[in-house]
Amino acid sequence: MSKPALPVRPDYTSFEQRVGQLRSQLFGADPYLLADNTGARFIRRGESQGEFQLDVWNQPVVLSFPDYQASRAGSQEILPTFNAALLLYYFNKADGAPLGEKWISFTDLPDGRFYTQAFQAYSGNELAKKFQDDLDSFNLAAKSLGGRSQQLGDLSFEFQALPRVPVLVACWRGDDEFPSSFKILFNSSASHYLPTDAYAILGSHITRRLISASSAS
Repeated sequence: MSKPALPVRPDYTSFEQRVGQLRSQLFGADPYLLADNTGARFIRRGESQGEFQLDVWNQPVVLSFPDYQASRAGSQEILPTFNAALLLYYFNKADGAPLGEKWISFTDLPDGRFYTQAFQAYSGNELAKKFQDDLDSFNLAAKSLGGRSQQLGDLSFEFQALPRVPVLVACWRGDDEFPSSFKILFNSSASHYLPTDAYAILGSHITRRLISASSAS
């Protein structure tokens, strides 16, 4: 049976509505095992309480234990629902597998090939429309978001969404026959850390951030 196509834009609302369910699935988990699997640091605060410390998009955050409420480190500011959902998906899925040495496309994720066309439409194609052949603007936007330059394509940057979830945005410069193209790639260990629909959301999210960063400069 064929899989249904993803919508033109990923469903952020549905993604965020699962926060309560994802939080309840973590109740009773061993915090030290969770810390090992996610690359977070667990700090015990009393006999049955504590907090996980880790970065989300290079920003330090705290996830309380055992109620799993996410906030910015050093403050009581609650994380936006999107980032909280991403964090909870991560804590539910992470199994501690080592990062791979390859970058893979959305097609290579579980069931990803069914959704590749839709994913490319709202990620790489949107970046191509925005930046076209202006790699200088792409370079500035990526660096403003903390992207680290990598050796793939004509210009590429790695972004750290979560401790063990790197995301690569790569560009291939166009020529007289073909326009410039952009693609979002994931580490080959990706399926050990988030479900495929979460990677669809990640791709859309970093696309929007890059476009916004370019528009603001």
